[in-house]
Amino acid sequence: MILRTHYSGDIHPELDGQEVTLAGWAHEIRDLGGICFLVLRDREGLAQVTMVAKRTEKPLLESVRQLSRESVIRVVGSVKAEPKAPRGYEIIPISLEVLGRADSPLPLDPTGKVDAELDTRLDSRFMDIRRPGSLAVFRIESAVLQSLRQTFYDHGFLEVITPKIVATATEGGTALFPISYFEREAFLNQSPQLYKQMLMSAGMDRVFEIGPIFRAEEHDTRRHLNEAISVDMEMSFADHNDVMDVLERAMVEAYRFVQENCKRDLDVLHLDLVVPKTPFRKVTYSEALDLAKEAGKPTMEWGDDIDTETERALGSIIGEHYFLTDWPSSIKPYYSQPYEDRPDVSKAFDLMHPSMELASGAQRVHDPEQLVSRIKDQGLDPDGFEFYLKAFRYGMPPHAGWGLGLGRVVTTMLGLENIRDAVIFPRDRRRLVP
Repeated sequence: MILRTHYSGDIHPELDGQEVTLAGWAHEIRDLGGICFLVLRDREGLAQVTMVAKRTEKPLLESVRQLSRESVIRVVGSVKAEPKAPRGYEIIPISLEVLGRADSPLPLDPTGKVDAELDTRLDSRFMDIRRPGSLAVFRIESAVLQSLRQTFYDHGFLEVITPKIVATATEGGTALFPISYFEREAFLNQSPQLYKQMLMSAGMDRVFEIGPIFRAEEHDTRRHLNEAISVDMEMSFADHNDVMDVLERAMVEAYRFVQENCKRDLDVLHLDLVVPKTPFRKVTYSEALDLAKEAGKPTMEWGDDIDTETERALGSIIGEHYFLTDWPSSIKPYYSQPYEDRPDVSKAFDLMHPSMELASGAQRVHDPEQLVSRIKDQGLDPDGFEFYLKAFRYGMPPHAGWGLGLGRVVTTMLGLENIRDAVIFPRDRRRLVP
C-alpha cells in the first residue's frame, strides 16, 4: 500500500486530473450541508479536500463528518484546478482511511486561531509544532543549520563530536551539573572548548561541532536556557580577526540562505527577512563604555562585565550586528590570549545582535607556560587540567575560535520574544519534561 505519493506542497494546478495520495492530519472540517471541506495538513502545508454531497459516496462523506480533528488520515483523490482554493487546487476524494484517531478535546488549537500561553504550548509541544507558525520556526532552524555546516565545509573544516560527560570544568566549577559516573563524580560539559583546542595540537587544523552544552546557572530569563545547542569552531594558524571573518560570513550566509529557501515559512511568520550589512562594526570594550556613558546609562568601571542594561543601550545605539572586541583579560577565560603589549587586554570578542549576545570567541593562549600562569591567575588548579595541558607541550600551533548559540541566532533572526520558541524541547530550571 502506498501511504503517500505527494506532499501538499508538491501539488499544483497543472496536475489537474491526476490521481494522488496524501497523508497527514485533519486540520479542519467545515460541513456546510450540501458541501463538505476537509483540510489536510502535512509538513509542507495544507490541501483542501472537497466533497459535494450529491456526488460523493455516502459512506465516504459520513466518515469525514464523524472524523475528529487532528486524526491522521490518508486520502486518495484526483487533483482539480480551482482558483478559489488554497494554492489553486482541490482534491476530489476517491477514498479516505483513518490511520490514527485523535482524542477530543485537543490540548490546544493547532490552527493557531486560539492563542495559548507558552507553558501550555510547551507542555504539549508535539501539538504546538503542528501549528504552522511553530513548524515554520523549526523548518527555518533546519535551514540555518544546513547553511552553517555548508559554510564550514566551504572553508575546509572537519566536523567532530566531543564528549559531553567530562571530569573537569571548562571555565571553573560555578555552573556545572554534577552526575554520578560509576565510582566517580563527573559533569555535563559546559563547552567543547578544551577538546577543540586539543584537536589543534592533533593537527586537524580546522574543526567545528554542533551539539549540546550544559550550564547550571539559575537564570529565569527569556534568553537563557540550561541546555543549549552551541555551534563551535576552532582554527589553527589563525588569530581573532581571522575567525571573526568566518563568523561574519557564517551569519550573513545563514540569513541569505533562509531568505532564498524559506520564503513560505517566512510568509507564515509574516517576516521580510533582511540580510545583515557587512562588514560588521567593531566596537572595543573601552569604546562601548564611552557610548553607554554618553547614552546616560549607569557608569561602569573598566574591568566590569557588561551588564544587561548596558548591553541593551549599546544595541539601541548601534542598531545592527556588531563585534564587541578587546575585553579586559581579567573577565575572559584563561585560554583567551592577551595582547603582547597590553597584557590587561585580551584578543577576545563577542558577536552582538542589538537585543543580545550571540557568540563569544578569542585567539587562544598556545604557550603552555603562559597557559598555566593564566589558569593560576583565575584561581584554578592546573593539576585538574593535566589532560588538556599535555596537548600544549608537544607542539601547539597558534589558533583561535568561537562558540555561537543556535537558539539565540534563530530567536533574533525571527524576532521571537522568548528563546524557548526556538528550541523544540527547552530545558530550564523549572522544566525537565517533555
